[in-house]
Amino acid sequence: MSRVGKSIIKLPAKVEVKADAEALTIKGPLGELKTPIYEGVSANVENGELVFTRKSEDQKTVALHGLVRSLAMNCVKGVTSGWEKNLEITGVGYRAQKRGKDLVMALGYSHEVVFPEPNGIKIEVADQLKIKVSGIDRQLVGQVAADIRSKRPPEPYKGKGIKYQNEYIRRKAGKTGKK
Repeated sequence: MSRVGKSIIKLPAKVEVKADAEALTIKGPLGELKTPIYEGVSANVENGELVFTRKSEDQKTVALHGLVRSLAMNCVKGVTSGWEKNLEITGVGYRAQKRGKDLVMALGYSHEVVFPEPNGIKIEVADQLKIKVSGIDRQLVGQVAADIRSKRPPEPYKGKGIKYQNEYIRRKAGKTGKK
C-alpha cells in the first residue's frame, strides 16, 4: 500500500475542501486552488481530515494514490502559508530591479532582460542581487523560478549567473597554461 497515499491530511481551521468525482477544490486565506483526482482514487472529508482511498491495487492506481495525496497537500499548504523560491544573482554588473510588474535584469548581455510577472505570482527584489518568487501554486512558483534562472544559468568557471539560494555550483578549474 502507498505510504504517502494512506497518510491523512489534517485540514487547518480556515481551509475548506470540496471534493467531486474529478477534482478537489481547496479554499483558504490566501486563495483557491483546484487539483485533479485521477480515476481509481477517491477523496473524502471527515472530521476536518482529508482521506484518500483507492479502488484497486494495481501499480498505476497505487502510484496515483500517492500523487493525488501529495498534490492535495501542496494545495493545502499553498492556500494557508504559500510557497516561495529564492534566487541569487552572482557576477560583476549583474543586477535585478522591479519596473512596474516587470522584473528587469542586467545579466551581461548587450540588452536588459525583461521578465513579466505572471498572474498568481509575486516577484520581489530585496537588494539588487536577491529575487524572491512567491505564490500559492507550488508548480507555478517553481516554474517561474526556473524560467528566471534560465535567463542566465550559473556557469562552472566563475559561478556567474542566477542560482537558487541553496544551490551548489560545482566549479571547474580553468586552463592551466602551456608548459
